[in-house]
Amino acid sequence: MRLFLPLLALAFSAFAPASHAQDVSARESARIERILRRTPLIDGHNDLAWSLRANFDSDLERVDLNSDTRELSTPMHTDFPRLRAGGVGAQFWSVYVPARYSAPESTALVFEQIDLMQRIIARYPRQLEFADSAGDIVRIHRAGRIASMFGMEGGEAINNNLALLRSFRRAGVLYMTLTHATTIDWVDSATDAPQHEGLSPFGEEVVREMNRIGMLADLSHVSADAMRDAIRVSEAPVIFSHSSAFAITAHPRNVPDDVLEMMRANGGVVMVNFNAPFVSEAMRAWSAQRRAEDARLNSLNPGNAEAAHAGLAAWMEANPHPRVTVSDVADHVEHIARVAGHAHVGLGADYDGVFYLPEGMEGVDGYTPLFAELMRRGWSDAEIAALAGGNLLRALREAERFAHRS
Repeated sequence: MRLFLPLLALAFSAFAPASHAQDVSARESARIERILRRTPLIDGHNDLAWSLRANFDSDLERVDLNSDTRELSTPMHTDFPRLRAGGVGAQFWSVYVPARYSAPESTALVFEQIDLMQRIIARYPRQLEFADSAGDIVRIHRAGRIASMFGMEGGEAINNNLALLRSFRRAGVLYMTLTHATTIDWVDSATDAPQHEGLSPFGEEVVREMNRIGMLADLSHVSADAMRDAIRVSEAPVIFSHSSAFAITAHPRNVPDDVLEMMRANGGVVMVNFNAPFVSEAMRAWSAQRRAEDARLNSLNPGNAEAAHAGLAAWMEANPHPRVTVSDVADHVEHIARVAGHAHVGLGADYDGVFYLPEGMEGVDGYTPLFAELMRRGWSDAEIAALAGGNLLRALREAERFAHRS
C-alpha cells in the first residue's frame, strides 16, 4: 500500500501512539545487542526512495537522514538515528514505481530510483555501503555500516525482455518482486484478477533466468497460484520480501500454509511485513471499511477533495482503528516458523511504504520490541539470529552458488 495523499498526516497521527511502546528490559536489550553484533539484522523491504520521490521530489537537500525525519512536513519512518537504535545491519531498499506505470516508462523510472538510492548511499558514506552479495553484507556489517541492497518491486519494468532483466541485475538489483498490484503479461497479482492461473510459460522463463543470474525471485504481491508455480520452477531459494501469514490474517497478500510448507524444500525465506492490515484481521476489516468510506465520500463530492477529506476525518474519529500490537506481529513470525520451519522466516517491515503500523513499531527502531516479545515466548539466541538475518544470508548464499554453477 502506498498512499502519499493529503490523508498522510491524518493517518500517520492516528496510528502512532508511541506511549504504548513495549518496554524492553536492560537484560533483553543487552541480549539483543549481543545477537545483532554477530548477525546483521537484514530487513527485506523499505520504500525510502519512493517516499523521497513522492513527497520531496527526490531532492536530497530537503531531507537530512541524520536527523529525526518524524519532524518533516511529511513524516517518515526512516532515519539513521532510528536505524541505529533498531540495530539494522543491512537493508533492501526498494526501487519501486507504482503499478500504474507500464513499460517503457516504468523501466526508465526504476533506473531513476536506482540512481536515487545510489546518490543516497554516496551522500552518507559513514552510514551506508552498497552490497551485492552475502559476503558484502557480512563485511559491511562488521565495518559498522549498513549494507544496502536494491530490491525491484514490479516485473512490468522488464517489458517482457530478459535483456532488461539482466541489465537490472548488472545495475545492482538483488531481487525482483515478480509483480506489484496488477496482473501483468506473465504473472498474476494477489490483488488483481488472474489471467494466467499463476505464471505463464514466459513467467517460468523469467524465474529460471533470475536463478541463472543470481537475482532472488520475490513472491510478495503475486497470487497464491503464482507462488506455487514459482517455487515449483525455481531451483534457487525464493523470498517473500514483505509478506505475512494468511492463516492468521486473510489478506490476499499473505502466504497460505501450503506455500509455507513448500518453503522447506525450496530453502527460501518469508520476511514478515509489519503493515497493520496484514498482521491483524480486525485491522484488515477496518482498513477495508475506511477505503470504502473514502470511495463513497469522493463519489459524493466530485472535484472537492477538501470535503471528502473532512468527511473521512470525521468517519475515522467516529470509528477508531483497532489496536495492533507487537504481539500480533510475533504471532505471524511464530506461525511461519511452525509451518515452514525456523530456518525460513525473516523480517521485511515495509517502512515508508505503509501508514498503519503496530504500537511501538512505528519506525525503523521497531524491531527490538519484537525480538523481546519472542524471547519472552521462549525463542533462543540462535533462533532470533536466524530470524534477524541468518536465514536470508543462507538463502542468498545458496542462490549465489546456483548462479555460479549455471
